[in-house]
Amino acid sequence: MWQKIITPRFSDTDALGHINNTVFAVWFEGARRDVFKIFTPELNLQQWPLIVASVKLDYHAQTHFHADVELRTYISRIGNSSFDVYQEAWQNGVKTVSGTAVLVQFDYASNKAVALSSAQQQQLSAHACRA
Repeated sequence: MWQKIITPRFSDTDALGHINNTVFAVWFEGARRDVFKIFTPELNLQQWPLIVASVKLDYHAQTHFHADVELRTYISRIGNSSFDVYQEAWQNGVKTVSGTAVLVQFDYASNKAVALSSAQQQQLSAHACRA
């Protein structure tokens, strides 16, 4: 599991006074940085090997401006060329949001998926969860 602490900005809130639902997709993407480093340690955009196939978010409780948010990132499935990144947002001991992003190792030149290497699979497995 990877962990990251977010301090909500005032601009992350909406008219109802809680963190806007659209913010979590951005926060979760930022928390996937260590996952990205498995595939391109320098985070070189000219050699970017991943593409997002799907993102799903579930909201369990309101998240508020007044307290930090802990983002937890796990790998919940590893396939041939794709894998699932399962993430949770926690505030004050309460899971407020969870989500899954399906990422595919991708060759943009040939426009095709590329199989994960055994080394990549091992690195991803080290962060596996039961979700």
